[in-house]
Amino acid sequence: MLVVGLFVGGRGRRLGGVAKGLLPAPGSAQTLLERLVGEARAALGEAELVLVGDAAAYSASGLTAVDDAPRGVGPLGGLGGLLHHAQQRGATHVLALACDLPYVSAPLLARLATEAPGAAALAAHGGGLRNPLVARYEVARALPAVQSALASKKHALQAVLDALGAELLTMTEEETRSLHDWDTPEDVAR
Repeated sequence: MLVVGLFVGGRGRRLGGVAKGLLPAPGSAQTLLERLVGEARAALGEAELVLVGDAAAYSASGLTAVDDAPRGVGPLGGLGGLLHHAQQRGATHVLALACDLPYVSAPLLARLATEAPGAAALAAHGGGLRNPLVARYEVARALPAVQSALASKKHALQAVLDALGAELLTMTEEETRSLHDWDTPEDVAR
């Protein structure tokens, strides 16, 4: 079983405090979150989709909200909460996806879910960077890595990818462009 965590807990400070997942998706009447949910459902069928982080602004989505565990440590707490939720549900893997990815496609998500099946973690890799919020984590191995990162106060998700020896998802140029996220007004305008 696979649980897909849509990370919505960011404060969106550089966008004036807006809930980024509620921004309109390019060329669509959908929000970024609605578009991402549609792509995930098309790619992953019966996977459970949950919101990760402070999801109050997204209550109309009808998705289960998973709190950060612990709160106050950024996306690492979100990954901890997602992994705990998945463990309770009996899931073997999670996909961690930022909600502000307007161009991520169902085929890319399907590849992320299925390639390198024995990897403790598989991260999208584009532009020379690993993306820990376009990544798959094996629950049994990732949960201890998150707990270790918390104990050592290494709150960067890159440290978790390092600890897990994350494999990299080979990306086409188009897929690499699809990882463009929205953090600033300039990003949205592109």
